[in-house]
Amino acid sequence: MNSLGSLVAGNIPVLIMMLVGVGLLVFEMYVPGFGVPGISGIALLVLGFILLGPTLAQGLLLFAILAAILCVALSICLFTASRGRLSKSKLVLNDVAVAADAAENNDLNYFIGKEGVTHTALRPAGIGEFDGVKLNVVSDGEFIAQGKAIRVQSVEGNRIVVAELREKKD
Repeated sequence: MNSLGSLVAGNIPVLIMMLVGVGLLVFEMYVPGFGVPGISGIALLVLGFILLGPTLAQGLLLFAILAAILCVALSICLFTASRGRLSKSKLVLNDVAVAADAAENNDLNYFIGKEGVTHTALRPAGIGEFDGVKLNVVSDGEFIAQGKAIRVQSVEGNRIVVAELREKKD
């Protein structure tokens, strides 16, 4: 540990440069995208490691310290993005979530149980026609040829699951 202390004491300007690099990376965590602060922070950290020229043990210890600092900063960033001041910011989009009752009010639920024909072959996705309306549908995993009779089994969001109607043999 004494050798790390001598490394720190002899290279204050390089360590300040590395701290600025860490600061730029932390700033990049709060700013959307990967831009100039992130690239500059990484460049300063790499340049700092090169200028320090630590031994393998010193380099691993310094890397572990920097990784721990960045992990703590990332956890703080994620916490503030979800519950802190940042969650009330205009940078975080909270109004995009779909309401729980939206699935119940889906207009496509009208087609559940309706019978139609395949307009294209379903492999497993394709187009089905129901009462003159063409819809993108998905079979429940099997191939259904064009012109076959189908029935809507379920609607999951905007995904319409159909099954082929089999003729009953008496």
